[in-house]
Amino acid sequence: MKKLSSTFPNMFLSLLGVCALSGLIVTGANIYTSAPIARSKAAALEEALRKVAPAFDNNPLEEMYRAGISEGDSLSIYPATKDGQPVGAAVESVTKKGFSGEIKILVGFDAEGRLVDYSVLQHAETPGLGSKMDAWFRTDKNRQSVIGRSLAQGALSLAKDGGDVDGITASTITSRAFLDAVNRAYSVYSGNYTDSNTGASQINKTNNE
Repeated sequence: MKKLSSTFPNMFLSLLGVCALSGLIVTGANIYTSAPIARSKAAALEEALRKVAPAFDNNPLEEMYRAGISEGDSLSIYPATKDGQPVGAAVESVTKKGFSGEIKILVGFDAEGRLVDYSVLQHAETPGLGSKMDAWFRTDKNRQSVIGRSLAQGALSLAKDGGDVDGITASTITSRAFLDAVNRAYSVYSGNYTDSNTGASQINKTNNE
């Protein structure tokens, strides 16, 4: 067999073939793994919903809808019902005010607007400092915990900003960002939002009875 000469066209064709093969392998891998990854994410979200929302017997994932807030963003709301009656909801909230960028959390509220629990879904905060938010704001010590608080009395803010929540030691920016995400979540839960599907102003009936 005659050996191909090391000309530019031959080198170009060889490189093009390698790139095409690599592309096919990556595409195949993505197709093969995308479904399991999607199932894993759905399972993790369902577990988080059961953790933060009041006990429910519906399927919040299927009933999820998005609502716009004043900043122009929209958040996902997962309604929770028991025996056909609304008992609260979980809101997937996000803020870009973290020390290292975006923080995404899932916050659960009961029918009276009290914060049931939260789950940190995504962040890039400093390990050992800002990363402590995963447990810090549910720790029953001094004024750290936000669990059980009623945001109907007003937005949450740090003690050093005139509020009544003790922030993470040496992580003021992360603490402010976390509370910002919580407050954004409550703003849509309480009815201060526009349904992104209809464009109409919505009011949470439970919080107005």
